[in-house]
Amino acid sequence: MKAYIDRDGCISCGLCEEICPEVFRIADDGLAEVIVDEVPEEVEDEAIEAAESCPTSVITVE
Repeated sequence: MKAYIDRDGCISCGLCEEICPEVFRIADDGLAEVIVDEVPEEVEDEAIEAAESCPTSVITVE
């Protein structure tokens, strides 16, 4: 499973990092980023929750 962020639409709310810090973080430029190549199996549900909770719907997990 992989996670992607369309950083152009990110509003830097930090919700993804709060829900799944193993996969997402707020980068030095203030926008969210994915920090793993593959979503670890043990946090797949949290990564999906982060995508579903994103207020701008810029996160994709597939």
